[in-house]
Amino acid sequence: MKKVLGLKVLALALFAAVFISCDNNNDPVVPVDNTITGVAVKNPNLKILVQALTRAELATTLQGTGKFTVFAPTDAAFTAFLKTTPYATINDVPVAALKEILLNHVISGEAKAASLTTGYIKTLAKGSASATNTLSMYVDLTSGVKLNGVAKVTTADVAASNGVIHVVDAVIGLPTVVTHAAANANFSTLVSVLNREGQPNLVTALSAAGPFTVFAPTNAAFTALNTELAPSGIAGVSAANLTKVLQYHVVSGNILSSSLTNGQVVTPILTPSQTFTIQTTSGVKITDARARVSTVMIADVQCSNGVIHAVDKVLLPVL
Repeated sequence: MKKVLGLKVLALALFAAVFISCDNNNDPVVPVDNTITGVAVKNPNLKILVQALTRAELATTLQGTGKFTVFAPTDAAFTAFLKTTPYATINDVPVAALKEILLNHVISGEAKAASLTTGYIKTLAKGSASATNTLSMYVDLTSGVKLNGVAKVTTADVAASNGVIHVVDAVIGLPTVVTHAAANANFSTLVSVLNREGQPNLVTALSAAGPFTVFAPTNAAFTALNTELAPSGIAGVSAANLTKVLQYHVVSGNILSSSLTNGQVVTPILTPSQTFTIQTTSGVKITDARARVSTVMIADVQCSNGVIHAVDKVLLPVL
């Protein structure tokens, strides 16, 4: 009898085990999210980023199948950024503004650290100056990876199934014309001249809403001008005339290179007004009021309040 009872107990135990096993097999399998959003969710230092992506309805986008590169600010970066704004928390930032700030950290395609080069790349963000040309980001590899002169990559190449994440130590705000000029060391002479004693506050003016188109001379362009104006060089140019030269490089509006036409006469903000002429038969060239010709070397650096075209010669009005 005991033997029969023992067999019955064993049979019941096996039945229960099989029942429980079958029941567990019916549990839904939760897939592992290895997308950019999923990887960010699992990172304890990216909680505010995830909160922001969710609020701006971008979390789903970054779970998509397309390849993306995300420069991901840490919680500390967001906390520092919020202190420079009127907003106490990320939930207080207007959604439209928040979305563009976040998109300013995203580029299309997978760009690992080794593939980055010094120069301009396009983000997915848009400023108020252009409805079609997305904002540019300046990558500087002089010492590590620095973006728009404000954020450094602290952890590179965090893999995701739909792209890659680079963790950064600062939030990258929407860049103005001044931001991009200051970020690129090739414009350091221009920035220095803009800040020279006796000049009107053009830095503040070019940080305003605009939009502005700036034909920005490189450092080499200023070096060449210094030689051209020998023996006194640029130092011999009066403050008033220097102001005229600087204003001669600024045009109202967001003028992309694709909208420039051969023979087009452009009127800068200089008063009394003077013009220069565009040639497009072999690249984009500019003939200034003194019949000197410069070439646009880098076009369409899009800023939130305008666009920059780098030129290889300082444009001169009649002084």
